[in-house]
Parts: sequence; C-alpha cells; structure tokens
Amino acid sequence: MNYFNYFTEIEERFQQRRGSLLLLSTLDWALIEIWRESGIPVEAVLRGIDDAFDKQDAKRAQASARSKKINGLAWCAQSVMQAAEAMSEAAIGASSSTEETVAQESGFEAHRIAAYLEKNAQILDEILMDGVTGETLRASAAKLRALAEQVRTGDASQIESVELTLTSMEERIFSALKLTADEDDLLRLQEQAARELAPYRGKMQGAQIRQIQDQFLQKKLLEENALPRLSLFYMSQG
Repeated sequence: MNYFNYFTEIEERFQQRRGSLLLLSTLDWALIEIWRESGIPVEAVLRGIDDAFDKQDAKRAQASARSKKINGLAWCAQSVMQAAEAMSEAAIGASSSTEETVAQESGFEAHRIAAYLEKNAQILDEILMDGVTGETLRASAAKLRALAEQVRTGDASQIESVELTLTSMEERIFSALKLTADEDDLLRLQEQAARELAPYRGKMQGAQIRQIQDQFLQKKLLEENALPRLSLFYMSQG
C-alpha cells in the first residue's frame, strides 16, 4: 500500500467501526507508530481492529447489560498482534520485495525526499536552544542537508536506509530533550501517559506498555518544543 496511508487507513477503519469520528489520542498515535516500526502490515492492523469490534459486538448482543464502548486503539492491541502472527505464518516462503520496488510503490521520489530533508534542516536551524539540545539540533540540521544531497544524487531505492538514519536522529534529539527537560514537565507528561494507559494495562504486555509510554513522551516533547518529526511518513503528499 501507499506508505503515506498507513496511519490514515487505521484511523478511518477505527472510526468506521466505532461509528463516530472520535479523534485518535496521542496514545493511539504512539501505538500506531509502534506497529509501523515493528513492520506490522496495515492489513493485519485493520483485521485486528475488525476482530476486536466483532468480539465486542457479539458480547453486546449476548449481554443483557450495556457493554463498554471501545474508546481507544489499545483495546484492539491483542487482536492486532494475533492477526499479524496469522498473516506472518501464512506468508512463510513468500518472496520479499526489493527496496527499489518498495520505493516505487510508496510514491517516493528522490527530489521530494531531498526537499523534505532540507525543509526540516531549516526548521531545526531556526529553533534557538542552548546546551546539549542546541548542539544536537545544529548537528542534526547539518546531517539532514548532507543526507539530502546524498539522496538527490542517488535514487529513491535508498528509502529504507534514509528512514533508519532519520529514526536514529530522532532518538538522539529525544534523548537531548529528555536530558535537559524540566523535571516537573517530564513528570506531568509521564502522569498523563499513565492516566491514558490505565484502562488498557490488562490488555497489553509490560514491554508494549513501556514502548507506548516512551513514544508518548517523545511525541509530546517534540510537540511542546515545536520540533518536526523527521520520519518520511510525515512528508506531505503534495
């Protein structure tokens, strides 16, 4: 499928099955990012969402009391993992796509990737921060420009390598932000994540909860400091 549509396909299916335009929370987006980074196909996520809602609908039909409404994607987490495992088993022996094929199907072109990288480099340069965070942002801006030049003189088949580099850069920026953030701000965000995760703790493993908490904290720290996401997913289709 088109690389850009991973998040929107999931959001639309969840809203469709729930029967309302409930906006996804930061927690929901963090969970989708984990699925994407783990390589779970969007088809598995959609199947898992359908399975979770089908089970809930069956319970509602059988129960005399009103059942709870599914209010977040975490309710679907177990079903998504089961669907992913089933699809993985069914795909054993299938040939994998080459990087070049993935790049072509995703709609990426080298000049568009390069322009996106340079735009983010400019944003990082314009954010004035001191200390470790400032140094990290300036180094990241320089790295983005060098990466843009590399992409511009190469081809879009480099997409996987570029994405891995961007992920590593985001992690360094996040580490710097976390290191220099005010302790009260970090505690506030951690408590917010804990509150939003509370209803779903029984449906997820401890490792998955910790992943979501880290993704939540990273997303909120970037947002509150007006820093862009570097992943190619966030590149506009226009």
